[in-house]
Amino acid sequence: MDAASNNSVEDIRSIKEKINFLPTLAKYRVYIIDEVHMLSTGAFNALLKTLEEPPEHVKFILATTEPQKLLPTILSRCQRFDFKKISNEDLIKRMKIICEESNIQVTDNALNLIATLSEGAARDALSILERCIQDRRNQYRRKQNKRLSWYTKVCIC
Repeated sequence: MDAASNNSVEDIRSIKEKINFLPTLAKYRVYIIDEVHMLSTGAFNALLKTLEEPPEHVKFILATTEPQKLLPTILSRCQRFDFKKISNEDLIKRMKIICEESNIQVTDNALNLIATLSEGAARDALSILERCIQDRRNQYRRKQNKRLSWYTKVCIC
Protein backbone atom coordinates (compact mmCIF):
# COMPACT_ATOMS: atom_id res chain seq x y z
CA MET A 1 0.00 0.00 0.00
CA ASP A 2 1.29 3.45 -0.83
CA ALA A 3 0.59 5.55 2.25
CA ALA A 4 1.30 8.76 0.35
CA SER A 5 -1.90 8.13 -1.65
CA ASN A 6 -3.83 5.93 0.80
CA ASN A 7 -3.31 7.64 4.15
CA SER A 8 -6.74 7.61 5.74
CA VAL A 9 -8.28 5.60 8.56
CA GLU A 10 -10.50 3.83 6.01
CA ASP A 11 -7.42 2.56 4.16
CA ILE A 12 -6.04 1.01 7.35
CA ARG A 13 -9.47 -0.36 8.23
CA SER A 14 -9.59 -2.14 4.87
CA ILE A 15 -6.34 -3.89 5.81
CA LYS A 16 -7.75 -4.75 9.24
CA GLU A 17 -10.78 -6.37 7.60
CA LYS A 18 -8.59 -8.67 5.50
CA ILE A 19 -5.98 -9.42 8.15
CA ASN A 20 -7.73 -12.40 9.72
CA PHE A 21 -7.85 -14.38 6.48
CA LEU A 22 -5.13 -17.01 6.31
CA PRO A 23 -2.71 -16.87 3.38
CA THR A 24 -3.55 -19.34 0.63
CA LEU A 25 -0.10 -20.16 -0.76
CA ALA A 26 2.48 -18.84 1.67
CA LYS A 27 3.22 -19.10 5.36
CA TYR A 28 2.61 -15.40 5.97
CA ARG A 29 0.38 -12.66 4.68
CA VAL A 30 2.75 -9.70 4.23
CA TYR A 31 1.59 -6.10 4.15
CA ILE A 32 4.06 -3.52 2.89
CA ILE A 33 3.17 0.06 3.70
CA ASP A 34 5.41 2.38 1.73
CA GLU A 35 5.94 5.98 2.86
CA VAL A 36 4.28 5.05 6.17
CA HIS A 37 5.18 8.44 7.64
CA MET A 38 2.47 9.95 5.39
CA LEU A 39 -0.38 8.26 7.29
CA SER A 40 -2.82 10.55 9.07
CA THR A 41 -2.91 10.58 12.88
CA GLY A 42 -6.13 8.58 12.87
CA ALA A 43 -4.63 6.03 10.49
CA PHE A 44 -1.55 5.72 12.72
CA ASN A 45 -3.81 5.03 15.70
CA ALA A 46 -5.77 2.42 13.77
CA LEU A 47 -2.52 0.80 12.65
CA LEU A 48 -1.19 0.83 16.22
CA LYS A 49 -4.07 -1.33 17.41
CA THR A 50 -3.28 -3.84 14.68
CA LEU A 51 0.46 -3.81 15.43
CA GLU A 52 -0.14 -4.45 19.14
CA GLU A 53 -1.63 -7.90 18.55
CA PRO A 54 -1.24 -9.02 14.95
CA PRO A 55 -2.26 -12.56 14.01
CA GLU A 56 0.69 -14.98 13.80
CA HIS A 57 0.31 -15.34 10.03
CA VAL A 58 0.67 -11.58 9.37
CA LYS A 59 3.85 -9.57 8.90
CA PHE A 60 4.04 -5.83 8.35
CA ILE A 61 6.84 -4.02 6.56
CA LEU A 62 6.74 -0.30 7.21
CA ALA A 63 8.97 1.54 4.75
CA THR A 64 9.88 5.19 5.18
CA THR A 65 12.60 7.68 4.41
CA GLU A 66 11.62 9.73 7.47
CA PRO A 67 11.50 7.44 10.53
CA GLN A 68 11.57 10.43 12.88
CA LYS A 69 7.97 11.17 11.80
CA LEU A 70 6.70 7.82 13.12
CA LEU A 71 5.07 7.71 16.51
CA PRO A 72 7.28 6.29 19.26
CA THR A 73 4.53 3.79 20.04
CA ILE A 74 4.74 2.48 16.46
CA LEU A 75 8.54 2.33 16.51
CA SER A 76 8.54 0.45 19.82
CA ARG A 77 6.58 -2.38 18.22
CA CYS A 78 8.88 -2.78 15.22
CA GLN A 79 12.29 -4.15 14.38
CA ARG A 80 14.21 -1.42 12.63
CA PHE A 81 16.46 -1.99 9.63
CA ASP A 82 18.29 1.04 8.26
CA PHE A 83 19.44 0.54 4.69
CA LYS A 84 22.54 2.26 3.43
CA LYS A 85 23.70 3.16 -0.05
CA ILE A 86 25.63 0.51 -1.96
CA SER A 87 29.20 1.36 -2.89
CA ASN A 88 30.02 2.06 -6.53
CA GLU A 89 32.45 -0.88 -6.50
CA ASP A 90 29.71 -3.30 -5.40
CA LEU A 91 27.27 -1.91 -7.96
CA ILE A 92 29.85 -2.28 -10.72
CA LYS A 93 30.62 -5.89 -9.67
CA ARG A 94 26.92 -6.79 -9.76
CA MET A 95 26.33 -5.11 -13.14
CA LYS A 96 29.38 -6.91 -14.60
CA ILE A 97 27.96 -10.25 -13.49
CA ILE A 98 24.58 -9.40 -15.02
CA CYS A 99 26.16 -8.28 -18.29
CA GLU A 100 28.36 -11.38 -18.49
CA GLU A 101 25.42 -13.70 -17.84
CA SER A 102 23.35 -11.84 -20.44
CA ASN A 103 26.21 -11.82 -22.97
CA ILE A 104 26.24 -8.02 -23.10
CA GLN A 105 29.48 -6.16 -23.77
CA VAL A 106 29.94 -3.02 -21.70
CA THR A 107 32.94 -0.87 -20.83
CA ASP A 108 34.19 -0.21 -17.32
CA ASN A 109 33.71 3.52 -17.91
CA ALA A 110 30.03 2.97 -18.74
CA LEU A 111 29.49 0.89 -15.60
CA ASN A 112 31.30 3.47 -13.50
CA LEU A 113 29.08 6.24 -14.89
CA ILE A 114 25.92 4.20 -14.27
CA ALA A 115 27.02 3.46 -10.68
CA THR A 116 27.71 7.15 -10.08
CA LEU A 117 24.33 8.21 -11.53
CA SER A 118 22.46 5.65 -9.42
CA GLU A 119 23.75 7.24 -6.18
CA GLY A 120 24.07 3.93 -4.35
CA ALA A 121 20.69 2.47 -5.33
CA ALA A 122 20.81 -0.95 -7.00
CA ARG A 123 17.33 -0.56 -8.48
CA ASP A 124 18.34 2.72 -10.13
CA ALA A 125 21.61 1.25 -11.42
CA LEU A 126 19.83 -1.69 -13.01
CA SER A 127 17.15 0.56 -14.50
CA ILE A 128 19.79 2.82 -16.08
CA LEU A 129 21.72 -0.20 -17.36
CA GLU A 130 18.55 -1.65 -18.84
CA ARG A 131 17.72 1.64 -20.59
CA CYS A 132 21.23 1.82 -22.03
CA ILE A 133 20.97 -1.73 -23.35
CA GLN A 134 17.53 -1.02 -24.81
CA ASP A 135 18.73 2.23 -26.44
CA ARG A 136 21.67 0.36 -27.95
CA ARG A 137 19.35 -2.31 -29.37
CA ASN A 138 17.02 0.36 -30.75
CA GLN A 139 19.95 2.13 -32.45
CA TYR A 140 21.01 -1.17 -33.98
CA ARG A 141 17.46 -1.86 -35.22
CA ARG A 142 17.22 1.63 -36.73
CA LYS A 143 20.48 1.03 -38.59
CA GLN A 144 19.19 -2.34 -39.78
CA ASN A 145 15.86 -0.78 -40.86
CA LYS A 146 17.65 1.99 -42.75
CA ARG A 147 19.71 -0.61 -44.59
CA LEU A 148 16.61 -2.66 -45.27
CA SER A 149 14.63 0.34 -46.55
CA TRP A 150 17.52 1.31 -48.84
CA TYR A 151 17.68 -2.27 -50.10
CA THR A 152 13.91 -2.30 -50.63
CA LYS A 153 14.09 0.95 -52.64
CA VAL A 154 16.86 -0.47 -54.79
CA CYS A 155 14.90 -3.67 -55.42
CA ILE A 156 11.70 -1.82 -56.25
CA CYS A 157 13.36 0.48 -58.76
